[in-house]
Amino acid sequence: MPSAPHSPTVSVIIPNYNYAKTLRQCLQAVLDQTYPKIEIVVVDDGSTDDSPRIAAEFPCTLVRTANEGPSAARNTGVARSTGEVLFFLDSDIALAPQAVERAVRMLGSDRRLGFVGGIYDKEPLVDDGPVERYKVLHGHFWRVRSSGEARLCNFSLGAMRRETYELAGPLDTGLRATEDVEYGARLSEISTVWIDATILGRHDDDDRLGVLLGKQYRRSVPLVALFADRGRARPKLTDTAYRPGAVAGTGLVLAGLAGAVLWPAAGAVTALAGAALFAVQERRLLKFLGAAAGARQFPLMAGLHLLMNATTGAAALVGAARWATSPSFRRLYANGERA
Repeated sequence: MPSAPHSPTVSVIIPNYNYAKTLRQCLQAVLDQTYPKIEIVVVDDGSTDDSPRIAAEFPCTLVRTANEGPSAARNTGVARSTGEVLFFLDSDIALAPQAVERAVRMLGSDRRLGFVGGIYDKEPLVDDGPVERYKVLHGHFWRVRSSGEARLCNFSLGAMRRETYELAGPLDTGLRATEDVEYGARLSEISTVWIDATILGRHDDDDRLGVLLGKQYRRSVPLVALFADRGRARPKLTDTAYRPGAVAGTGLVLAGLAGAVLWPAAGAVTALAGAALFAVQERRLLKFLGAAAGARQFPLMAGLHLLMNATTGAAALVGAARWATSPSFRRLYANGERA
């Protein structure tokens, strides 16, 4: 008789820092998975809220550490786990019931796959208002757009074999904002990274505009060094959340509006050209936002998207200036030095 297919144990590794708000939903969703052979490792990274108490209510291994960042927490989780497959999951995400099963099936179907990442559902885990709804809808859209072969490891929701992790090495603990992009660029040199739109999780995203813009800025500045450093292994432009053409269009709009003070006609033409470029580049996203959010909320969604593109453009300019003037910034991803 043919032997039964091998079903590896999956270690679900959940780094957590002050996410008591969603940790219970996250853990319950893991327990509700259709895949049976799961162990859960929660690495609490110095939380000051009720997170440790909540984690202790569930059948999981709870590891408590000083606040060292998500990369260190994930590496610690790997070290304390035993599964053949590592499923990384952020504590503000609740998985769809078949997420782990689908990831295991994909990894088992093709040995060339080094990492299988999922996407966010278009419905938030907790709906805290229009800023969060925009971020969740946009996050869903661009990850669907990036489905297929990629160079971005979505460690908030993704799986890999332990042997692949050991081959590629641990996450870079010196990076707190771009560790997933760096790891994807590194891993894509030795295996295939894949984003699959059927592996879903509902995400509780940022709901305050200042926090959202600040995170985007801090994440985007160092990416200039990564794109400049990695050559063919650099992330693909289709993997980025904010498209270069849309960022450029937003910049033209802002430049045109500013220039209109001194040169009204030229400023107006520049702003209109930028708006047209933005609309063409983002026509599918804008259509999606309009359908998902409705006509009343669409102007707000479009305005938020313009703000995020403007922030990305400003960060890119700052990153380019730092790359031109700072040797340590140029080596940010080349040899582990930090700017």
